[in-house]
Amino acid sequence: MDGVTFLQKLMKHYPIRVIIVSSLAESGSEVAMKAMEYGALEVMCKPGSSYSVGDMSEQLRDKIKAVAAVPDYRLKMIAEKATASSAQAANAQPNRTAMLKTTNKIIAMGASTGGTEALREVLTAMPPNIPPIVIVQHMPPYFTKTFAERLDSVCSIKVKEASDMEILAPGKALIAPGNMHMEIMRSGAVYYAKLMDGPMVFHQRPSVENLFLSVAKYAGKNSVGIIMTGMGKDGAAGLLEMRKGGAHTIAQDEKSCVVFGMPKEAIDMGAVGRIVPLKDIPGAIIRVVSR
Repeated sequence: MDGVTFLQKLMKHYPIRVIIVSSLAESGSEVAMKAMEYGALEVMCKPGSSYSVGDMSEQLRDKIKAVAAVPDYRLKMIAEKATASSAQAANAQPNRTAMLKTTNKIIAMGASTGGTEALREVLTAMPPNIPPIVIVQHMPPYFTKTFAERLDSVCSIKVKEASDMEILAPGKALIAPGNMHMEIMRSGAVYYAKLMDGPMVFHQRPSVENLFLSVAKYAGKNSVGIIMTGMGKDGAAGLLEMRKGGAHTIAQDEKSCVVFGMPKEAIDMGAVGRIVPLKDIPGAIIRVVSR
């Protein structure tokens, strides 16, 4: 059997912490995304022309620490959920119910370890006319494009990898490309995504911190910030700036996180207005933007 089939059977009968190391290519990213759906916790790419052995060793250390922090009970829940999700996927139906009204708000989300499935749960519950969503999920290049395409196939909103200078629009979620920072900018009443190179922030590129700081600067009280499962402190200070500017801020609670690192840092810093379980995050977002 191939590796993904083996992983599926392994997670069903003997759940273990899994990091996928894949080739930096479209075919490799497809396999990696399927592995994440079956219970793998992290994904990274092999060294290549734009990704050195040094880069890989640094990220591999961080990812080993992240998956090692996943408690046993949580690992078992991930395996059970992955088994159930694969059985239910064929019958899944996107949420076609529109909100009562739309607003000019912007929704910014940040996640890392465990974030791919957490984001799937949130985005599949978003109604078609939800305000623009911008997302940083720690993930290598190529993988973010495949991840966006897989989400787009099951969501009622449009989900895609962001392009430079792309305008933010209701009913659309933009995911930062791997190895590129994404910030939002504003020209008059129009918001757009700005992609850029630059040093890693908290060992990450893209960085949640950069995104949240730009949202605090250009959207202020017209924004909603959500920090989700992940290792480290990326995004905590940026979320605090959002809250200081009047934004509604939400953190995923410890029980539903794969790794309660990023949300905990934000909570301890005083950056979080509400702490909610993953299953309640969609409702919390919709209530805020429907006011």
